[in-house]
Amino acid sequence: MFLPATPEEVRSRGWTELDVILVTGDTYIDSPYHGAAAVGQVLVKEGFRVGIVSQPRVDRIDDITLLGEPKLFWGISAGCVDSMVANYTSSGKRRHQDDFTAGGVNDRRPDRASIAYTGLVRRAFKGTVPIVIGGIEASLRRVAHYDWWDDKIRRSLLFDAKADILVHGMGEWTAVELARRLRDGRPLDDLRGTCRIAREKPEDAIEIVPFDDIVADRSKYVEMFRQFYKHSDPVSGKRLAQRHGDRWLVQNPPAPILDTEQLDRWTDIPWELETHPREAIHGPVKAWETVRFSVMTHRGCYGECNFCAIAVHQGLVIQSRSEESIVREVERMSRHPRFKGILADVGGPTANMYGYECGKKLKKGSCEHKRCVCPTTCPAMPVTHEPHLKLLRKVRSMPGIRKVFVASGIRTDLVMDDSKHGQAYIEEIAAHHVSGQLKVAPEHFDDRILGLMGKPGLDTILDFKERFEKASAKAGKKQFLTYYVIAAHPGCSMEDMEAMGDYARDRFGLTPEQVQIFTPTPGTWSTVMFATGIDPFSGNPVHVERDTLLRRAQKEAVAGRRPGSHARRPTFARQETRQSGGEPRQVARGSRRRGP
Repeated sequence: MFLPATPEEVRSRGWTELDVILVTGDTYIDSPYHGAAAVGQVLVKEGFRVGIVSQPRVDRIDDITLLGEPKLFWGISAGCVDSMVANYTSSGKRRHQDDFTAGGVNDRRPDRASIAYTGLVRRAFKGTVPIVIGGIEASLRRVAHYDWWDDKIRRSLLFDAKADILVHGMGEWTAVELARRLRDGRPLDDLRGTCRIAREKPEDAIEIVPFDDIVADRSKYVEMFRQFYKHSDPVSGKRLAQRHGDRWLVQNPPAPILDTEQLDRWTDIPWELETHPREAIHGPVKAWETVRFSVMTHRGCYGECNFCAIAVHQGLVIQSRSEESIVREVERMSRHPRFKGILADVGGPTANMYGYECGKKLKKGSCEHKRCVCPTTCPAMPVTHEPHLKLLRKVRSMPGIRKVFVASGIRTDLVMDDSKHGQAYIEEIAAHHVSGQLKVAPEHFDDRILGLMGKPGLDTILDFKERFEKASAKAGKKQFLTYYVIAAHPGCSMEDMEAMGDYARDRFGLTPEQVQIFTPTPGTWSTVMFATGIDPFSGNPVHVERDTLLRRAQKEAVAGRRPGSHARRPTFARQETRQSGGEPRQVARGSRRRGP
């Protein structure tokens, strides 16, 4: 059942008022891939009355007042992506299309939507109940941060939006606990997964570099982000405080890790898997059409790529659903009138991280001085593809299921690290779960740039490519790998991109077509590099291409379209000798990333 979006739908449930009203910058789709819908349906499941307002006009109050005023709080989200990312290209041009808007025309989501919607609520309802901002935009802008669109350090979004509370991370647990405390009149100061503004620094809080200091000396952004990142772990993270003028931004530790039983409870929901009728009349939602019949098996990623914000939003811990929960969801999907027997994806941020995690990390938190899978996979990581293999076999044998694809991308280094099940995984993926092309994401083809990206080398991709091609031939299928790469990442020059194009043609027999220009979004190490010109891990200067035309030229150079100079040969000093390599990672939820 849809969350109520009209007064008539509120009354049809027998409700006379709402406890919570959610406001979102996306068209409302009742799906687990829609962040506001997921939080709203979980709140309803826990006994709260929730309504939703999608993409309200900000030049008038008619839309925001449609459902009245909630009893407990307003929940505001810019949508499944940061509103500035949604509205502007990597070249800074205004986007004409919005894939999260019905009909696709980009005329419904305001810039800095969290700020715009909070102001809208305050104009319409003076002295209203607490206004809570959340979602990917709020989560990644929760402390002082570099904003590429303004090219400056901005304050915590909580100050600029003038909201009461900011929820960071995946919001279900925090939203439910917040609603319970507000209902029962209990204090909120220690609520995990939230930020608040205070006049004094709490005694137990760790002070991080103040906002004003970073504005005065941008190099201090490196140390601030290091402090912030260290305490983004739900097990070991501590309360932080950052001075903004005469006030303090207080960040509580992230919400607790959800165990499988709790995750199952909050994902076992009979989703409509449709756009709300009030919005559907405007046309299809492009982003939604690609994931309508997809199953999210887990959340989190331990890839920790430097350009990816998942570490500080979803987290580095893999939280997996049970096989039984996933099967129940597929059974419900199979009864949907539009279902044709094809599951577009059974995966997560990275598909082949399902079902295993480091026991030490679960008890003590993520290691401070080493990463799980870069530059090589940690020996303590119990890599096994058996859970995903078992799940895929189970799902594809279910009645009414014709095809099951793995579209969310895989990390080839993890496949090659799994001596027991890795080869079987390659053969089954090739035989049953590829829709012509399988996504892998080396991101670059130069060890130096890969190091700045926090990515392993290329050895395992080359090995995986050979095995995948043999497995595809064995299955009698002509299938390919799709390679995602990034241009204009900090440290990357035009010559590097030209060399990458040459190398791809020489060793892979192709010209990469899925090339993104790096966009410095809040919440990543790569953005720290872009903002400061410093490699935060070595302290050395790093080249940053800031010119828009030259950033685009780097992308075009991969295809051999060169502005003049003849390309040098690539120099991959360690490439032939390293024993591990890898793939990628992405952004957040409501985010469905484009690969591992």
